[in-house]
Amino acid sequence: MQLVLVGIQGAGKSTQGNLLSEKYNIPYLSSGHVFREMAKEKTPLGRFLKETLNAGYLIPDDKTVDIVMEYLQKPEYSNGFILDGFPRTVPQAEAFQQFTKGQEITILIDVSDKEALWRISGRVSDREDETLQAIRKRIDLFHEKTSKVLDYYAARKHLAAVDGEKSVEEVFEQIVEKIENIQAKNH
Repeated sequence: MQLVLVGIQGAGKSTQGNLLSEKYNIPYLSSGHVFREMAKEKTPLGRFLKETLNAGYLIPDDKTVDIVMEYLQKPEYSNGFILDGFPRTVPQAEAFQQFTKGQEITILIDVSDKEALWRISGRVSDREDETLQAIRKRIDLFHEKTSKVLDYYAARKHLAAVDGEKSVEEVFEQIVEKIENIQAKNH
């Protein structure tokens, strides 16, 4: 199974990704986590990633595709994965489709901007990229760029949305139901 979780920052993607990883026994990979780890490295790429993330901007498509695809080549992802934070643009989605051969299932965890901001403000974080300015910038970019990815997946009938403002358990149940319905249709 190749599962993509989409939603604005604070939607609960990592919470659900970890629950789904446990249920389906496939690894969860957050592109944001990968980028933040790489940003700690004292390399030109690490510095670039750190500055870009801390400003709230998206990593350019070519770098993002190269980094994520390289990660997904690792043996632990050969039997499937749950991906969060990628693809965020249509060019990324098109490159990713070449990799997955169109087999990915995309789940939108839908929450309002207000709910996302409330959740983020309520969590304790040592992340340098969680300033109010950076968070607002990422939410704006989500609406500007990632909404086009949702249209891309919807047109291919690879998108299911869940109400992310329900309890963690209810959101999880909705996602599992959507996955099972999509798998049943594809077999």
